[in-house]
Amino acid sequence: MEKYMRRALELAKEAFDEGEVPVGAVVVKKTTGEIVGEGRNMREGAKNALAHAELIAIDSACRRLGGWRLPECAIYVTLEPCPMCCGAIINSRIDDVFFGAYDLKSGSAVSVQKMFELPYNYRPEVTGGIMEKECADILSDFFRQLRQKK
Repeated sequence: MEKYMRRALELAKEAFDEGEVPVGAVVVKKTTGEIVGEGRNMREGAKNALAHAELIAIDSACRRLGGWRLPECAIYVTLEPCPMCCGAIINSRIDDVFFGAYDLKSGSAVSVQKMFELPYNYRPEVTGGIMEKECADILSDFFRQLRQKK
């Protein structure tokens, strides 16, 4: 579990270095342990509200595996997914969601709402707090630096 979250943190660091909110995500094929999709926040650079780490990782995994369904896959993300990303996780049929830091402002897996407990046609299992301190620290550092620049 930590192996995949460490890779997601590496991607978050890349986003940080590019001036993006530092969130990283990886999609893992559970049967092989292989990372089949990766993403990091790219909203500022891409000038695109859809360029969330999770959406990029899911898109990458779909392209690699050749379909829109991602059965027997798990997603590891450094920050609790927002409503849009929770919707993408549901629609891609990802089995498990592992996240690091809780997002008390827009987290929709457990914090603001519990989207995965609503009566949608698919419900992944959710585990939060994986390497929570490391995931929260990179976000805190980013926003501290942003405030200091202003």
